[in-house]
Amino acid sequence: MNFYIFPLMKSHLLLLLIFFTFSFTLSNSSFTRGKVIESLSLQSKILNKSVNFSVYLPPGYDQSERSYPIVYLLHGYTDNETAWVQFGEVDRYADQAINNGIIPPMIIAMPDAGLSWYANNFDGSLSYEDFFIKEFMPHIENGFRVRPKKQYRGICGLSMGGYGSFLYAVKYPDLFVAAAPLSAAFYLEEDVIKYEQSRWDQVEGLVYGKELRGENRITDHWKSNNPFYLIESTEEASLKKVRYYFDCGDDDFLYKGNAMMHIKLKDKNIPHEFRIRDGGHDWTYWRTGITDALAFIGESFRK
Repeated sequence: MNFYIFPLMKSHLLLLLIFFTFSFTLSNSSFTRGKVIESLSLQSKILNKSVNFSVYLPPGYDQSERSYPIVYLLHGYTDNETAWVQFGEVDRYADQAINNGIIPPMIIAMPDAGLSWYANNFDGSLSYEDFFIKEFMPHIENGFRVRPKKQYRGICGLSMGGYGSFLYAVKYPDLFVAAAPLSAAFYLEEDVIKYEQSRWDQVEGLVYGKELRGENRITDHWKSNNPFYLIESTEEASLKKVRYYFDCGDDDFLYKGNAMMHIKLKDKNIPHEFRIRDGGHDWTYWRTGITDALAFIGESFRK
C-alpha cells in the first residue's frame, strides 16, 4: 500500500513545485524597472559653474516614444543630487509604485543645490532660485521626453528641500500642479531671532547675511523667502492653484513649523493634506513617506 502512495505524493509535490516556480517567474517577469542616470551636469551661466544632477527614468522609457510627467525632487541640507537614490532608494520605491499602479510612470529630476536653500542670496552672489527656474527646468524638459505643462509638473523635497519645494510652489503657482514638502524646514520668526550666532552664520547667513543678530535677521529678503510671510502676502486665489501635501514626524525637531503651516493654511481656507506620522528627521522616515508623496502628486497628473 505504502509503496504505491509514496511515488504518487512525490509526483504531486513535483507538480506543485513546478506550478509555484512558474507562477513566481511569471509574476516577476511582469515587473519592469526604470533606471537612474547619475553624474550628469549642466553648465550654468547664472551660477557661473557646473551643476550636477541625477534623473530617474520610468520603466519603458527607452522602449517608447511617449512623453512623461515630471517631479522635481529636492535634497536636504549637506546632501547632494545622489542622496534620494543612495539613501532614499527613490528608484526602488518608484518602480514598485508604478508596477502596482499606485503612481503613473513619471520622470524624477534631482539637482544638486549645495547649501543654497534653493533661494537667491541677499547680495546676488548666488542666485539658485533663478538657476532652477530659468536654466535647470528648461534643460531637463528639453533634454528628456517631459510633458512641459503645469498639469504634469510636480515638486517634492525633504527638510531644506521641503522648504525649497514649498518656496517654488508658492512663488510659481503657474508652473507646478502639486507640491509635497516632507519634514520641511519651516522656521518660526521667534526661533530665528534666538539662534546661536554660530548657527546663523553657518546655516542661514549665506542666504540672508552673516553677523546679523536678533531682530535684525528679519530683513526684507528674509521675509520674501519665509514660508509664513509668503502665505500672508500671497493672494488666496494664487495659493489655491497648487495642491499641497505636508508630512512631518512626531519626533522631528521641525514639527512646530510644520504644524503651524497647517494651521495657517487652514485659517486661510487653503486646501491641503497634512500628515503626522511616527518618526523623526531621518531617511527611515522619508523612505516610508516618499511613495505617498509621489502618489499625491501623481493624482494631479491623472486629472
